Amino acid sequence: MPETAQIRDRRTSVDLVFDYLYDEIAALKLRPGDKISEAEIAAQFNISRQPVRDAFSRLDNLGLLLIRPQRATEVKRFSWREITKARFVRAAVEAEVLRRASIECDDLGAAQLDANLLMQSAVVKAGNYEKFTELDYEFHKTICDIAKVDFAFEVIKQEKAKVDRLCTLSLAKENRMAVLLEDHDAITACIKANDGEGAVKAGMVHLSRLDETIKTISDANADYFDP
Repeated sequence: MPETAQIRDRRTSVDLVFDYLYDEIAALKLRPGDKISEAEIAAQFNISRQPVRDAFSRLDNLGLLLIRPQRATEVKRFSWREITKARFVRAAVEAEVLRRASIECDDLGAAQLDANLLMQSAVVKAGNYEKFTELDYEFHKTICDIAKVDFAFEVIKQEKAKVDRLCTLSLAKENRMAVLLEDHDAITACIKANDGEGAVKAGMVHLSRLDETIKTISDANADYFDP
């Protein structure tokens, strides 16, 4: 547990609880169907229940918690409809971002992408999928910055949150990091070459990688999914 006294100087208690639970859920330390208690989290952080309730509400809005009156709050199971919706929205936004990034990319942007790819390569060799996930976020955020649509990453991040747990299962169980790194290399090459449609094509291949693993994951962990 982090030292809350110092962190509260910069962030509210709601932010602190939200970030902690978000990370626990995304990393599957809290698994679909697990029950969590407002009172227990409040005691863990030595705060009142209201900030915990507000953090729960934010996580509920992201589709990560299931809050029901008079019943225990649960980590939300995967929803096929929400997965489909999230991936549709992200694909539409990311396609436009990639086109714009391919127009706007300059030497500085290219260097930022190359630096991120070097770090990705190192963590792939180390087999560190948690760090790879962090660098994946930075990679896509950098593309949004290059495209001069940094606000688009908020949409991408929100939609990613709905499937991040599936990505974690995929990376951890199938060691797919090397394939995803190849995708990132292909996307970067197209952006640097100002090839917008090539970047979009490579980006859509990248986003589709999860499709082939979802059924395998659902077969092995049926209780993680809504009926």
